[in-house]
Amino acid sequence: MKTYALTLDLKNDEKLIDEYERYHKAVWPEIKQSILDSGIIDMHIYRLGTRLFMTMQVEDHFSFAYKATMDAKNPKIQEWEELMWTYQQALPQAKPGEKWLLMKEIFKL
Repeated sequence: MKTYALTLDLKNDEKLIDEYERYHKAVWPEIKQSILDSGIIDMHIYRLGTRLFMTMQVEDHFSFAYKATMDAKNPKIQEWEELMWTYQQALPQAKPGEKWLLMKEIFKL
């Protein structure tokens, strides 16, 4: 099992942030199933202000490339991602089209 940490920002608008959190209290079943089908065992998203922090525990065979391929073929995932982009904004160092950015682990106890 591996753990990944990713980060992303939300738009600085309290109404949008509240809506974003409401969506994540009732994530669509197709989204949850896709997450599990990709090899993600557990996922947590935390928020401080507009900054999001996500941890993912994944099976050894998990691949970001495979998940991206799966997601591109799934209309419900595409609908969700388009909706979420209403609330999200890329970090300054993100390349065009990038959303969640992988964080580098710098300490482990």
